[in-house]
Amino acid sequence: MHRLRTRSLLGMQVPTDDEIRALHAEHAPSREAFDLVYTHCRIVCDLAEHVIAAVPHIQPLDVALVRAGCLLHDIGVYRLFDASGRLDHTQYVRHGVLGHELLAGAGMPEVLCRFCSCHTGTGITEHEVRTRELPIPPADYLPDTLEEELVMYADKFHSKSDPPAFLTARAYTQKVSRFGPDKAALFEKMVERFGEPPVEKIAAEYGHSVRH
Repeated sequence: MHRLRTRSLLGMQVPTDDEIRALHAEHAPSREAFDLVYTHCRIVCDLAEHVIAAVPHIQPLDVALVRAGCLLHDIGVYRLFDASGRLDHTQYVRHGVLGHELLAGAGMPEVLCRFCSCHTGTGITEHEVRTRELPIPPADYLPDTLEEELVMYADKFHSKSDPPAFLTARAYTQKVSRFGPDKAALFEKMVERFGEPPVEKIAAEYGHSVRH
C-alpha cells in the first residue's frame, strides 16, 4: 500500500483529487465497485459544493477539506465486497470504521479519517452501538466540526442502491424515521440550517432517478 503525498492547506495535509482517485482505484476490488463507490463520492462532493454556494452564512469553512472528505468518506465500502463481487449489506454499518482504518493505514491524518467513521446516518452514539448491538467498537460516531457535518449531510441525498438514486429531503426523512423520530427531527434541523441541494438538477447530470 502506498502512502499518499499531500499538499498543505492552512496547516492541514489534504490529498489532491488525483491522489484520492488513485486510492479508490487501489482498494476497489473491481471496476464495478469503483464505479459505484467513487461516483457516489463525486456526487456527494457536488451536493456539498452546491450547499456551500447557496448558504454563505456557514462560512468560515475549509472548502478543500470538505471536498476531500466527500471524496474519501465511503472508501471503506470496498472492504465489504465478497469474492464474488457482492456487497455485504448486513455488515454495512461497519463501512465507516473500515474506511477510517484504511485511511489511517495509508498515512492520512485523523481529521480526514473521521470523515469515514462519522458520516453514517445522522450520527451513531455509543449508546446506540451497545443497545442495537452494532458490529463496531462502542464509541460515539458523531460529527465534531462543520466540515464533518456538511459531508454527512450531503451524503444523505444520494444512495448507492441498485440502481443508484438521489433522495429529496422528504424521502430521506421518511427513510431515517425508521430509526426513531429523534433521527428524523435531527435531519430536519440540518435541512433548515443548510437548505436542500438541487437534487433534480444534479440527478439529471448523472442520469439517476430521484426518490421523492
